[in-house]
Amino acid sequence: MSSLLSVAVNLSARQLREPGLTELVAGALACSGLAPERLELEITESVIMGNVEQTIRTLEAIKALGVRVAVDDFGTGYSSLSYLQRLPIDILKIDRSFVDGCDQGGERMVIPHAIIFLGHSLKLHLVAEGVEHPAEMKVLALCGCHEFQGYLISRPLAPAAVHGWLAEKSQAPVVDRRDAMPGLIPDARSSTGDFPPPYIH
Repeated sequence: MSSLLSVAVNLSARQLREPGLTELVAGALACSGLAPERLELEITESVIMGNVEQTIRTLEAIKALGVRVAVDDFGTGYSSLSYLQRLPIDILKIDRSFVDGCDQGGERMVIPHAIIFLGHSLKLHLVAEGVEHPAEMKVLALCGCHEFQGYLISRPLAPAAVHGWLAEKSQAPVVDRRDAMPGLIPDARSSTGDFPPPYIH
């Protein structure tokens, strides 16, 4: 289990504009001993729109360290899709407002399906936020979503409780979703083979 753990950190617009951000990240990695590929820095669409060219340069420098970059709460901001193609990002996180009730199908699934299709086309890792019900997780997995977070997995935990939770999860059998629903789910990792194994957090 520990080999699959990653740390996600949100970056504000002010932090992204700070000179020396790349050096700060490199220093934090060196101090903590965390492998760069296990660090995920998350930005929102509104942060991207501040100064696109500067954002691209900063993110390229950060990615050169081996760190992964995610667009958080995707679909709720005002960014142009053309910027999404230009940005050096690895992960697209589907906002919880689109996840809620998506298992009902019809119009409730239109936007999640479109985001997943877009993410696959751009070879991005896809994360669904705010998953609370098994049916939501199942239908998103069927569409090719790689990773899930929300109360279905765990509610927020105090630091002292995390170790016990991880120990409990490490004892649970891991079921490949393709085995659980054979013939229905393509290998969603095939287009993103350079990522570590998907994890649920």
